[in-house]
Amino acid sequence: MSAMTMVEPEVTMNSVAKVTEISAISETSFEDACRLAIERAGHSLRNIRAAWIKEQSLEIRHGKIVGFKVDMKVTFVLDGD
Repeated sequence: MSAMTMVEPEVTMNSVAKVTEISAISETSFEDACRLAIERAGHSLRNIRAAWIKEQSLEIRHGKIVGFKVDMKVTFVLDGD
């Protein structure tokens, strides 16, 4: 498993950022679950600047891995003056 690290968001001196938690599941990999989560979040959130992987887990059925789940915190900069 690869670890992902928090990257400082690119913000200006007079900006405000918000953090929200999201989850995603992929049938293929943790990396794919991360990609899916960020792509989907981008449909609803603007100005996404960073993500932190809070937890990774596997969904297992009949002794086989059937899902790779990630829970993450996503940072985005709020619009406005």
